[in-house]
Amino acid sequence: MTDFEPCYQSIAELGRRLRSGELSSVALTETLLARIEALDPSLGAFQVVSPDRALAAARAAQAALEAGQDLGPLHGIPYAAKDLFDVRGLPTTAGTRLLADNIADDDSAAVARLARAGMVLLGKTKTVQFAYGGAGINRDLGTPHNPWHRTHHLPGGSSSGSAVAVAAGLAPMALGSDTGGSVRIPAALCGI
Repeated sequence: MTDFEPCYQSIAELGRRLRSGELSSVALTETLLARIEALDPSLGAFQVVSPDRALAAARAAQAALEAGQDLGPLHGIPYAAKDLFDVRGLPTTAGTRLLADNIADDDSAAVARLARAGMVLLGKTKTVQFAYGGAGINRDLGTPHNPWHRTHHLPGGSSSGSAVAVAAGLAPMALGSDTGGSVRIPAALCGI
């Protein structure tokens, strides 16, 4: 496993390695959290990172897998969620300071379903204000930087942080939302 770099592997490959025991959900989560800590200060993909929550979920996922309780292909895989999706106990700002104190009482349907599938939430990614804008610019809470060219290429929006997180290998998957291209535009501009 010396030449294995988990940060740019497909979910299918990570899942295969988790199920075979070649990789643990805890080790994968720790690797991604360390990568977020090292790279996100310059990328700005995350609005909030939740290491304690992520590691607890990874431990639970790993224990279940080791006990033979496989919840499916996403079990044990870390991910990030756009800061429009409620996560119990975390703020949902929708990209604006106006909602900085908006702490979610419960998980959104998508986050709850991914939790039931055994996924590990790393944190919440930035979005443009109220998810309204295709360029990915957020003058209020900060614009994520396109990892391929941080100064001259926009990340796209509105799921800008989610696209940057996946493109930079900070998360193998990220939730976004799309009404008028809000997933497709940042995915295209960030090369995913």
